[in-house]
Amino acid sequence: MADAAVELLLDNLQQLLIHHAHLLGDAKNQVEKMESDLRLLKAFLKDSAKKQRKDESLRALVRHIRAVVYEAEDIIDAFVTQSAESQSKSYFLRAFQTPVNLHSIAADIEKVSTKVKEIYGDRTRIDFASLSIGDGEPEELEAPLVRQENVVGFEDEAETLIGYLTEETQQLDVISIVGMPGLGKTTLAGKVFRDPAIMYEFPTRIWVYVSQDFTRKNIFLAILREFTRLDEDIYQKSDDELARLVASHLENGKFLIVMDDVWTIEDWEKLQIALPESNKMGKVLVTSRHVEVCQYANKSRLPHELRFFTQEESWLLLRLEVFGKPECPPELEDLGKLIANRCGRLPLAIVAIGGILVQKFSASDDMDAKRNAWTKVSKSVGTYLSEDPARRMEKIIASSYDKLPYHLRACFLYLGMFPEDIEIPVWKLIRMWIAEGFIQEKSGVSLEETAENYLKDLINRNLVMVDKIKRPNEMKKSVDGFEPSIAELQDLRRLCIHSDVLNFISAKPYGPRVRSFVCFSEEEIALSTENGSVIPAAFKLLRVLEIKPIKFTKIPSDMYQLVHLKYLTLSFNLAILPAAFSKLWNIQTLVVDTTSRTLEIKADIWKMIQLRHLKTNATTTLPKTGKSSKGEKLQTLGTISPQSCTEEVFERARNLKKLGIRGRLALLLESKNGSFDSLRKLENLEKLKLLNDVFPHPPSEGQLQALPPPYKFPPKLRSLTLSATLLDWNHMSILGLLENLEELKLKDKAFMGKHWKATDGGFRRLEFLHIGRTDLVFWNASAHHFPRLRFLELQNCEELTEVPLGLAEIENFQVLDLYRTKFASASAKKIGEAKSQQEEKNGKTGGFKLSIFPIDK
Repeated sequence: MADAAVELLLDNLQQLLIHHAHLLGDAKNQVEKMESDLRLLKAFLKDSAKKQRKDESLRALVRHIRAVVYEAEDIIDAFVTQSAESQSKSYFLRAFQTPVNLHSIAADIEKVSTKVKEIYGDRTRIDFASLSIGDGEPEELEAPLVRQENVVGFEDEAETLIGYLTEETQQLDVISIVGMPGLGKTTLAGKVFRDPAIMYEFPTRIWVYVSQDFTRKNIFLAILREFTRLDEDIYQKSDDELARLVASHLENGKFLIVMDDVWTIEDWEKLQIALPESNKMGKVLVTSRHVEVCQYANKSRLPHELRFFTQEESWLLLRLEVFGKPECPPELEDLGKLIANRCGRLPLAIVAIGGILVQKFSASDDMDAKRNAWTKVSKSVGTYLSEDPARRMEKIIASSYDKLPYHLRACFLYLGMFPEDIEIPVWKLIRMWIAEGFIQEKSGVSLEETAENYLKDLINRNLVMVDKIKRPNEMKKSVDGFEPSIAELQDLRRLCIHSDVLNFISAKPYGPRVRSFVCFSEEEIALSTENGSVIPAAFKLLRVLEIKPIKFTKIPSDMYQLVHLKYLTLSFNLAILPAAFSKLWNIQTLVVDTTSRTLEIKADIWKMIQLRHLKTNATTTLPKTGKSSKGEKLQTLGTISPQSCTEEVFERARNLKKLGIRGRLALLLESKNGSFDSLRKLENLEKLKLLNDVFPHPPSEGQLQALPPPYKFPPKLRSLTLSATLLDWNHMSILGLLENLEELKLKDKAFMGKHWKATDGGFRRLEFLHIGRTDLVFWNASAHHFPRLRFLELQNCEELTEVPLGLAEIENFQVLDLYRTKFASASAKKIGEAKSQQEEKNGKTGGFKLSIFPIDK
């Protein structure tokens, strides 16, 4: 994380010099000199990234750089806070023992940069010329053992791949297997490689291990070894000569080459020159962690994405690893299934845990002792995996981490903040990344777009899984107090509390260097007035404060001294957001959850120049805009009252991408207060929520009689949510004419009436449709009404007789989810059967997913 620390401090110094130089006073020159020295450290860390793991002296220097940079960051931020809030001076004297002194820390950074300059000049100790990736001699590679025993599952996957390999093609065919580390790509390739049908089909079968550090020469020699004896003459040939020799041997006849673990497109290009495209009987099977490699290797065939194990496969593999047979003592069965599930359906994790169970807990014949031991493992699967003597999981992840671009490393490591098996909302994650300073500015691209691209890159590298994972039944808790202890908080920079939050707060923690305080408790915690100031008083330098489970009865005045906060999520029982929130001038993301149905914002958000996202759960009234008001950076705003939807507000927040409106929507549509016409000016708005709330009156009193014509909606609108509007289904034709609409959510009686007959010519781009809580009985529609529909969710549509059967003809229809929609389940099953038949005809399986709850008995 040293590289990310330097990057962040550089960015902070630049912002400080540009926007808040007045706070530096006489220290401005020192800060400018510090910024120059940090640029050298940044270059050094980037160059040395590859060799850090194997050179202890280099690792020690990197640790020293990180410590000095962190210290500099803390002191600079403390200096700024001290300048901005003179009353906090006593805190910093206590936190840092001595008065905040920029001269001292600038001198420390200068010493480190001098040391780095000396190392750059001393090539005898570390050869920095060889540190750039791809240069120098490769390390000696050790090919992984291809698993041949206890190969569980993947019969369907192997059958699919064997089908691809035996297809006739017009040129050399490349088939690829892609998947995250530990999923079993090599094992599956080995299973196919040894299959009798493949052995019969391909007299010449060659397996080469590529990996991230290889030489073309070694790969070409490995292939040639299957055709001829390698003599001195062959060893003396150049890489290009060897490539031509390989191509001549592969030019005719059937062959199968497995290229295991290809890392980059550049690596593939280096090897591809030896493969004759003209030989239509040749097949190459590639395994890779990276989607883009597989897509590049064969642009006309999609990569085969390896699935995760099923629960049954996970449990069978664990039994085979521990007992050498499928049988398991009944006393251990429940615990075994739990352990298998908590391995995340990853075969490598299951094998590693199986080895630990055998090594540590299988010697005793005492079943009670064994059951206690298995119980211990079941509660801390992740911990035992990290303690695996072979550390196979760590090595596999580390190899992917070493190959990550410089800018992705901190983002990847940040995922470790979240508890195991928790669903991480993308919206929250990328805004926390931004607040932490991990996202680099790019001209013409928003920070959020860049962060989303970072996440997509991690997904394509199979380091992040896109899935919805249920939370475990119990949270992890420390048995012997906090881990780490309260006393150890002095040097920590990020703090995550998963449970026992009140006990933690009652212990009066104190962490002068903590930058992130995140609470993941599943239970709501009421915070007494006397404990209200504990968090802001203990962690003065916070950038990220995620404490939604903690409910405040009063906002402590200390909260407004956290001037470095960039991301804040909190809950309270108030109907007013105090004016003092304006002091948090660094805030980028502010999420407020209140028990009140209304929220009046007294803070002048228009002068909070960094504010990008403001989210509330209540009907929120915004402050009036002034002549000098700004708001250009606002991208998210909601949920605001119809009365706040004025032309002046949207003129200030003209770059909004997401807007939520909650209240009596008739006022907005009838232009009595606010105006729907003003929304048309939001040319960048992509997501709009309209939540009709007429409390304390019954919803029927707020029924909308009509919708505005299509031309009055924002032109780039992609997602629309309606709730409690009680519209007639005839008005759906208006929504169908929104040209860019991809997602439509109709919640809680958004539309009512017994009959909906879809009209022609609408919903040309709609991919996701949600219908919830309606009295709809008959729905007439066919495939041409929703040509791009992929996901359909029906919730509490208890009177609906059937889902239109014609929807089965939509080519890309992937998910049909029914929840408490009892009468329509029979038609849903027919759609599922029709989609299965289509997939079978097209040679695909498992693409369409049907979910019905409750399950028919």
